[in-house]
Amino acid sequence: MAAFTAADVKALREKTGAGMMDAKKALEAANGDIEAAVDALRAKGLATAQKKSSRTAAEGLVGIAVEGTKGVAVEVNSETDFVAKNDQFQDFVRKTTEVALGTDGDDVEALKNAAYPTGGTVAEKLTNNVATIGENQQIRRMKTVSVTNGVIVPYMHNAVAPDLGKIGVLVALESEGDKAKLEELGKKLGMHIAAAFPQALTADGLDAEVIERERAIAKEKAAESGKPENVQEKMVEGAVNKYAKENALLSQIYVIDNKTPIAQVVEQAGKDVGAKVELVDYVRFQLGEGIEKEETDFAAEVAAAVGG
Repeated sequence: MAAFTAADVKALREKTGAGMMDAKKALEAANGDIEAAVDALRAKGLATAQKKSSRTAAEGLVGIAVEGTKGVAVEVNSETDFVAKNDQFQDFVRKTTEVALGTDGDDVEALKNAAYPTGGTVAEKLTNNVATIGENQQIRRMKTVSVTNGVIVPYMHNAVAPDLGKIGVLVALESEGDKAKLEELGKKLGMHIAAAFPQALTADGLDAEVIERERAIAKEKAAESGKPENVQEKMVEGAVNKYAKENALLSQIYVIDNKTPIAQVVEQAGKDVGAKVELVDYVRFQLGEGIEKEETDFAAEVAAAVGG
């Protein structure tokens, strides 16, 4: 009996863009393990796109808030987009994000235990929302950024209301330069971050497990080339370096001019703002990234119910 279903084949094709038979064979070889099948297809050059967490889906809202030299992003999930459009839910996300500004660190549990502006705690208000709206909701994550002397610039992509939307970005710029010009630079960098989906500020900050996974895929591709071992080693290092360059923010190519590395954009901005500029941190929260939303076959459920 197959260790996978037709839905698994469909999911694999959506993740990779591979053909039906290639996806089926990859799943057979991987004994139904979708992630292993993705890697196998990529190694063989049959996957047209790397799986990105931005392709997954969950509902809710991302909230961002800035006060002085500190900013915070908070993601609150709901079961349906209908609830995300609810005024009560939006008000909760907005107020909870403002509360998060007053907490230290990125501890969601500490945020839940913090006082809610209208009384009780954030957790108690969340419980009340679940009861009154009739749908499960969760505070999923938060991240705080700050600078000593500079600006924290917010950018919301696909906003549904002020500072609420699907992709929330915060840009932390350390500088003694002109604040208005720093804000303008931060907005443009925020747009880049929303579009380019960096995984870390620098290559050193990239997830070690992800790098090793890329290395393993590159080794398999190099081995299939049949080239000498020393050439294969260069191919592997080249592939890993390329991945790191494309996924670390400071080495990414600026989407606005499509030619300048972000590190150079920031360095050149110093002349305009009148002082050295350093991009010290950032946040990019995309609603639902990393959450696999359960898909159900309604027709099959009805058939099963009738058959039962």
